[in-house]
Amino acid sequence: MTRRNALSVVSHLSAISLALLTLLPACVEEQKINVAASLDPKKMATMTTRNISTLISDSGVIQYKIVAPIWKVYDEANPPYWIFPDGLYLQKYDPYFHVVATVAADSARYFKDRQLWRLEGHVEMTKVPKDLFLSERLFWDQRKGRIYSDTFIHIETETHVLEGIGFESNERLTSYRVLKPQGIFPVPEDSASRNN
Repeated sequence: MTRRNALSVVSHLSAISLALLTLLPACVEEQKINVAASLDPKKMATMTTRNISTLISDSGVIQYKIVAPIWKVYDEANPPYWIFPDGLYLQKYDPYFHVVATVAADSARYFKDRQLWRLEGHVEMTKVPKDLFLSERLFWDQRKGRIYSDTFIHIETETHVLEGIGFESNERLTSYRVLKPQGIFPVPEDSASRNN
């Protein structure tokens, strides 16, 4: 065999090998990956919104304003809920659109079916004119019109400071009680008059 014929045979073998290599993947059975099977809709947010500022109305009357960096809605979860993992600021309005109360919390969760809010972290509520409520965890049951806590509560009004464990109130914060009071401290009159 001449050198030219040997090169020609090697060239043909290389071409055949290359053709076989390109056809080989076509012979392999295709495997389908079912991405949807690994997803659980009950554990996934159906909506994620960033940097929200929204007004909530009832019967055409604006009731609340919610401001939050992140709002995630889990409508497929059982029970369905909303979560505000990076904090929440809420304003409550009277019928004339005056702010009558505010709520701020490090995180919040709203259980839609029960109309129940769970506020956690540094929770601060204010009520006009100057009442301040501080706690680590508060619950707001909108269905029953009730606010309560099972943790430490600090309350400041124009006349006194009240501290204790556990708290119950109507949602307007006009009738409340501390379940295990730890101290009631009157606010000196000169201190109250300086704040006016």
